[in-house]
Amino acid sequence: QVQLVESGGGLVQAGGSLRLSCAASGRTFTIYRMGWFRRAPGKEREFVAAITWNGRYTHYADSVKGRFTISRDNAKDTVYLQMNTLRAEDAAGYYCAADPRNAYYPDPVSYAYWGQGTQVTVSS
Repeated sequence: QVQLVESGGGLVQAGGSLRLSCAASGRTFTIYRMGWFRRAPGKEREFVAAITWNGRYTHYADSVKGRFTISRDNAKDTVYLQMNTLRAEDAAGYYCAADPRNAYYPDPVSYAYWGQGTQVTVSS
């Protein structure tokens, strides 16, 4: 089992920045990739970004490319999502997830473990 705990959400003005963290514990050696997803009210869960556990490969949704950066700290078993130039449409619950199988990274079904989520609110 892998446990994931997100933090760092909050209220920010449009154009501002936030950094989300996702701390992993448990059998982290089984993780192949970590992903961030988000879900806004009335919308489906949406892929945001992903990174391999070794940090070698990253992927981004087109809507966040150039604004968001995913990274990881090997020593802390923590993955980060740096979010810059935030827009109203970025407001959502953000969830990190762990994929142990190297499955299709944008598909939430590929991820076996999920955190409880952290809320991001963007004021205009």
